[in-house]
Amino acid sequence: MRYRSFITPPFGQVAAGFAAMASVWAAHAQQGPDALHPAGARALDTVTVTADALDPDDARPRGGVSTATKTALPLKDIPQTVDVIEVSKFKTYGINDLSVMLDGTPGIDTTYDTRGDGITIRGFDASSGDIYRDGVRAGGQIRRSTANVERIEILKGPASVLYGRGSGGGIVNLVSKQASFDAVSSIGLRAGSWNNRGATIDLNREINPNTVVRLTLDREQADSFRSGIRNENTMVSPSILYDNHRGLRWLGQYTQDTVWRRPDRAPAYDSLPADVSIRTAYAHPDDFIEDRMKMWRSVLSYDFTSDWSLKWTSVLHEASQDFDHLYGGSYCRPNGTLLSNGRRCTTPGRMTFTRAWQQTDNRTFTNALDLTGKFKTGAITHDLLLGLELATEKRNPSLSTSITDPAMAYTASVDPYNPVWGVPKLPHGPARTVNQHRAESRALYVQDLIGLSEQWKLLVGARQESFDFASRNVLIDKERSYDGSHLSPRVGVVWQPVPAHSFYASYSKNFSPYGGRGMISVAVEDNAVYDEEPQVSRQFEIGTKSDWLGGRLSTQVSLYSLELLNIRYRPDPDKDPFRWAVRGAERSRGLEASITGRLAKSWYVRGGVGLQQAKVTQDFTTPANVGKFKPNLARKNGSVFVRYAPESPWYGELGVTYRGPIYNAIDNLSERSGYTRWDASVGWRAMPWTVTLAVTNLSDKRYWRATSMPGAPRAVLLSGSYVF
Repeated sequence: MRYRSFITPPFGQVAAGFAAMASVWAAHAQQGPDALHPAGARALDTVTVTADALDPDDARPRGGVSTATKTALPLKDIPQTVDVIEVSKFKTYGINDLSVMLDGTPGIDTTYDTRGDGITIRGFDASSGDIYRDGVRAGGQIRRSTANVERIEILKGPASVLYGRGSGGGIVNLVSKQASFDAVSSIGLRAGSWNNRGATIDLNREINPNTVVRLTLDREQADSFRSGIRNENTMVSPSILYDNHRGLRWLGQYTQDTVWRRPDRAPAYDSLPADVSIRTAYAHPDDFIEDRMKMWRSVLSYDFTSDWSLKWTSVLHEASQDFDHLYGGSYCRPNGTLLSNGRRCTTPGRMTFTRAWQQTDNRTFTNALDLTGKFKTGAITHDLLLGLELATEKRNPSLSTSITDPAMAYTASVDPYNPVWGVPKLPHGPARTVNQHRAESRALYVQDLIGLSEQWKLLVGARQESFDFASRNVLIDKERSYDGSHLSPRVGVVWQPVPAHSFYASYSKNFSPYGGRGMISVAVEDNAVYDEEPQVSRQFEIGTKSDWLGGRLSTQVSLYSLELLNIRYRPDPDKDPFRWAVRGAERSRGLEASITGRLAKSWYVRGGVGLQQAKVTQDFTTPANVGKFKPNLARKNGSVFVRYAPESPWYGELGVTYRGPIYNAIDNLSERSGYTRWDASVGWRAMPWTVTLAVTNLSDKRYWRATSMPGAPRAVLLSGSYVF
């Protein structure tokens, strides 16, 4: 494969826009507010601040959602499950971590992964390549901050028709705060348990009738309930929006997130003595992980008429992670055997660890051109989307561990009850793995929401994508490439007997290139062979979406069957390394239900419940696994939050999050207990002021959210904001 040059993104407009925005803010700061309103100029309209400007009581999305169709459509017109999370609700409890924020969402499992997000949707991993920001793939091994995220839209099931390659369980789309003629400005402070402290500045200013700018800043520092663990997060995001009110709009935005932390990569709970405190952590004082995310975004659109528009989205996303830390850990019992497996060991009564060092960076450059239009063919209406997408992604990991490089090993062991590290770690040596990966994709997609009548709608779509992968092992100077193409269809029918209720059925298909093993990597070893057939998944789903109580309350209920097919292996790699066979398949079936809106005057609700059975349905390599539940997945989960917000300034909320038992391994012989966690908050709102006191884990429940991470004990957060 011949490498194509990486084209420099056309972001000169963005830089110029940011420079203009900065100069306007500087002039405004020096000359005062009247500087933006010279004599004779039209005064800006008065902004009326409402009580729900920052923390709306009704958590339903305003307007439509775009993740499922790339066009803003009402939820009832989408024949697939879409969950929408208002981030402000979770920020009340001090939650900034994406995986923690998704805990309790029906059909989503979250686990602790100090290097990434640890998110599974409908039984299949979504952390590697199924997380998006503003509709564009946000690749990279990092923990994603939500400091500048307004809402999270989760599309359940295959999404290749619009987004290309993926695992098939669904996608998570983070929708950013950005310059808007409707947004308000605010300043917020927060402080709470374990030295949690932070501040947010959100400035949105209309500088003339056609231009608005916004600057959001966030800074947070916190310790953990686990000894020696802490984090520091910094976010900055300026944006500018130009709208000539005659069809032409341009948005320019830059976002930078930096997340530094002392990692908590603890041993599994069954590798520790049972009486060790959950507050004990085993990080060395020199351990660290630093995640950096930078995103430049340009969105240029033009409305030819009220029905037809063209939009060009150009995004450069960079993500990098640098870490050097201890992880895992094995306890050698006083009798000289490992607690985990009973093998002999040489440090009785002590813990020993593995050390890892890694530097990796991802760079994704995406351009998408979308044409949308509405028209009729006789009595049939069409809501059409035609799209072209070009993307280039590069990933460059460098890695070394004490397993491959004994010189890195931290030879001292520690007491599991009182881990005191006496000496600093030695500097790491050269990387033992240095790879360079590159992927290029080209896609054409079409989608049409066809209105057959007032009651019947049909959503059809397809995407044709071709892709090239190439990998180079720098240490051995070997390179290989791989290319392919795939067609991804989707079809759904919606029946709306009355405007308040819709019933739907849909079929969608997903693909993961290169046999599903590695999203943008190609094996380059001497004995490497290709398994070129993509791994595919397909989903059948039926459901209903309804509005109740005059449109004040919304529900959605869905039944689905999602299969991962074409899982393959080499039956005899020694005698015939080039022959691949189908190993088997996995299937997830489930029921999901959610409710959001106003139950009665002053009473609001948001939440849902999910029932899931993710099993191995075919396995020729280990037939005993057939019928077994996939490990680390809850069969039941959900959450419900009820808010009381009368006309008086005081309001309150009580919520419960539940996660059912989980099998630890594919043999289904051991099980980790589930948990029920209660959270509550009380607040005072007298605009422009809001003050909230929130308590997480109200009953101080002790539980394990992952095999190596206990849930946090009771925590308190006091936050306040001023809106202007």
